[in-house]
Amino acid sequence: MSPACKNVVVLTGAGMSCGAGIPDFRSPGGMYATLRPELLTATPKQRSLMAADPTYVVEKSMFMANPLPYHEVRRPFIIGTYEQKWKATIGHRFIELLHKAGKLRRLFTQNIDGLDFQCDTIPRDLICPVHGSIGRAACENCGTEMLMDDYVPKVKECIKDIYGIDPTAPAESTPIPCPHCSKTAVKPATVLFGGSMPKDFFQYKQADLPYADLVLVAGTSL
Repeated sequence: MSPACKNVVVLTGAGMSCGAGIPDFRSPGGMYATLRPELLTATPKQRSLMAADPTYVVEKSMFMANPLPYHEVRRPFIIGTYEQKWKATIGHRFIELLHKAGKLRRLFTQNIDGLDFQCDTIPRDLICPVHGSIGRAACENCGTEMLMDDYVPKVKECIKDIYGIDPTAPAESTPIPCPHCSKTAVKPATVLFGGSMPKDFFQYKQADLPYADLVLVAGTSL
């Protein structure tokens, strides 16, 4: 790479993680294509809304009214990410090489899978998860974080397995209360439809883009 290119900003999307075995939400085999509202713990009206528009399962007003469908759909992803079922790809490692070369100014990622954080040599403050990360948990009501070591066992204990892959899962789902405010609004720290993007995104965008010599876009058409 040219020595004149000193500040590289990278924007990544779902295509970066497909090689790791994580389908993007909209493709065949992804969450939206495989959603079966009739299996979810929801009212008839909520099931009807999800059948008409699968994105409703990750919509903020839906989650605040009933957090169970979100957790039931996300259960394998929450547990699999925590157990590092999926590994960073060569694409993720390329960005790590940019950092080692002293050229990475910031990585903005639309992905919530946290695979970028497996690249240990990239400082965390150089990675901006635009849509949050499933590797952290927090209460959507009060904002208090919950340790993943506490949250994931609760997911295993309280949330049924609609995919039929975990024989130890409960037969019925029960909500997971926040230890701080007691509301049943604890979830991975990802951005729901209708929610706000992280403040860091707006701050880093203003601080980084004016100084970028090169912007690389990978795995996304947005």
